[in-house]
Amino acid sequence: MSKIRLAMIGCGGNSSGHARRMNNNADVQIVGTCDVNTEIANSYIDRNLLELKPRPAAFDDIGKMLAEVKPDAVLISTPHTLHFEQGMQALDAGCHVFMEKPMVTAAEDAYTIAEKVKETGKVFVVGYNTPCSANFYYLRESIRNKTFGALELVTGYITQDWLRATKGAWRQEPELSGGGQAYDSGAHLLNSLCWSVESNVAEVHAFLDNHGSKVDINSSINVRFENGVFAGIVISGNCPSPAGTHMAFIFDSGRVEIDGWSGGWIRVYEGKAQLDPPPITDDMSASSADDNFIDAILGRAEPRTSPMNGIIHSELMDAMYESGRTGQPARPKRRQ
Repeated sequence: MSKIRLAMIGCGGNSSGHARRMNNNADVQIVGTCDVNTEIANSYIDRNLLELKPRPAAFDDIGKMLAEVKPDAVLISTPHTLHFEQGMQALDAGCHVFMEKPMVTAAEDAYTIAEKVKETGKVFVVGYNTPCSANFYYLRESIRNKTFGALELVTGYITQDWLRATKGAWRQEPELSGGGQAYDSGAHLLNSLCWSVESNVAEVHAFLDNHGSKVDINSSINVRFENGVFAGIVISGNCPSPAGTHMAFIFDSGRVEIDGWSGGWIRVYEGKAQLDPPPITDDMSASSADDNFIDAILGRAEPRTSPMNGIIHSELMDAMYESGRTGQPARPKRRQ
């Protein structure tokens, strides 16, 4: 089978890791890169793909790239508010789409993306870390199967020196970021929550602190899901200590503690006993989100994420920001 022809939209630092992973995948040929000017796109090739033959073409216009190199798939890693338009453009061109998190920055756009994906039949994944990990796969299956009884509560936090690290960058410009730390690194934790609980959000009560920035830096978020699960999540963007995270999923007959950022570690308690090690096997892992995307295109695996994850996450974020503005609980404005 010929290789999947992949184009990279967005040539910033986050995209570099994707370029290297995709270039190491034997089923992928990177054929194009695109950013606001070709100098950035060429520099990206020099940094990450210098030995790749033939050299990918560099573009400053997405439409031109899609028309000229005709990729089978694109990977979008650009400022958050650009995702919707770029994703729709790629789907209209007949491409499979890997979209960095967050998928979009408004629930209405998330529904539109989902409709377009259904119409085109293309593979569409969101680049969250944890769904591809064996630990989170085990956790979600345990929730589905009620291995530890009914899930009742979830708590979690993420800390990062985000305020200082992103000062002067697009991530603190709301017209490009769509929001602050809760929409950036915090998106991993919030999607870990939504992906695992698998329920629509019923109500959100949030407190936000911008710390003098244009966007949220610290947030405390209380969520009630339609299936009755309660969650309390704290996102810190003003902590100089090494970045850290912790989540606890609390059942009526046990508890699972887990790394909510990458799924790198897990502790499992059944009743009063710790399962050490828990029954987690290698086949529960989908490797990376990049590999899962390619495997899904080739029909070797089911995609671990989908536009539905983007919809639920977007509804949560819309309600969170509404609650933060009004000081009152907010309910998602769900499309019927």
